[in-house]
Amino acid sequence: MITETIPQIVYEKLKSSRTIGVFTGAGMSAESNIPTFRGNEGLWKKFKPEELANFDAFMRNPELVWEWYSARKKIIHGSKPNPGHFALAELEQLIDEVIIITQNIDNLHRRAGSTTVYELHGNIERNYCIKCGEHYSDDVILSGSLPPICTKCNGLVRPDVVWFGEYLPQDEFSASENAARMSDVFFSLGTSGIVYPAASIPHIAKYAGAFIVEINPETTPLSEIADITILGKSGIILPEIINELKSIKNEGT
Repeated sequence: MITETIPQIVYEKLKSSRTIGVFTGAGMSAESNIPTFRGNEGLWKKFKPEELANFDAFMRNPELVWEWYSARKKIIHGSKPNPGHFALAELEQLIDEVIIITQNIDNLHRRAGSTTVYELHGNIERNYCIKCGEHYSDDVILSGSLPPICTKCNGLVRPDVVWFGEYLPQDEFSASENAARMSDVFFSLGTSGIVYPAASIPHIAKYAGAFIVEINPETTPLSEIADITILGKSGIILPEIINELKSIKNEGT
């Protein structure tokens, strides 16, 4: 079913659920005014993301790659979680277990207060040395010269994100698969569901018997497997769902 309103069955399914899975994509970040991965501006219009977000490019010209990531980090640091992020954090007070599976690297789910977050593509606020693995915070990285050099072994430090040609972190992906299988209700928020292997997660939830709720401004390939597709922004629809669910729960006490 494709609709612009929230069907009653969504509340019925949530009311009886113990585990909720949530799959989020770039659309949620965009609602916090974070440009999409391909939304380059200024100087960066000259480059395709594939030309910068890969290990070979980093080794050829680490300073250029770091200038790009430094600009992206500053945008993300200046952004804030939107009402959709906060609604998901609040959902933890109403459901036994809420598991966030995100393709986003902006750390906004944790900043909003979500407890269990699996990051399939890494986290731009983390960094590590490619030689010895030492981790560095952005406070250290952005206060020094670029490219940053490891103080322990003099190796190059890179952002802790998944680049083109790299595998997803296996522990995060396996945990996401398990969460999808356990979910009673599974939300897909702000994602087209076309970037694999991450896009396989909603299908795993579907085949395991979860009730799939998609929230997106337009239909996507995932709409074909969703039980309900609600057309709109997650930052508007999710708070409405949470408020109504709280009322239903309070009436039952």
